[in-house]
Amino acid sequence: MSGLPGDSPSPGDLIQGESPAKSPGPHLTHVDARGAARMVDVGDKPPTRREAVAEALVRMRPETLARIREGAVAKGDVYACARIAGIQAAKETSRLIPLCHPLALSSVAIDLEPQEPDGLRVVATVRTTGPTGVEMEALTAVSVAALTVYDMCKAVDRGMSVEAVRLLEKRGGRSSVGGPTRDSAESDANRTG
Repeated sequence: MSGLPGDSPSPGDLIQGESPAKSPGPHLTHVDARGAARMVDVGDKPPTRREAVAEALVRMRPETLARIREGAVAKGDVYACARIAGIQAAKETSRLIPLCHPLALSSVAIDLEPQEPDGLRVVATVRTTGPTGVEMEALTAVSVAALTVYDMCKAVDRGMSVEAVRLLEKRGGRSSVGGPTRDSAESDANRTG
């Protein structure tokens, strides 16, 4: 232990059977009292309908975006390949993120929206009915879909970047974050223009 004020002991600093001092702030559910990683037991939680929406942005040259929109990328249909990659990634999340539960997903939708002049917005909406949420599945889906766009276009644009991977909405269970569902947000946008 460093002994500095506010330092928490690391797992190796604990004596067998000793618990670390309680620290203020949020409780980390994936860490036990000794600081060891653990999978959260969700067995007693009732299954509820859950949804998560995440997004990522792929920045590129305007010419690269034009090629994608025209279907003129040598490797093939960027939209179709990125959608399939994102769906597959959502289904494999528990194999990629060690403490995620394997979930039976009821729906995965990947949308790709050009953002003129130099961006492609990737949005994943993931749904399940179960005892735990699907935010990691949504974040994994947009990350892999965005990386697929990068892979398919890197021969013509080495300067691309994947940015702003983030959770937009989480619904169901005890905690929800974000604004209205995308469906209602799109309806509002359609009404205003």
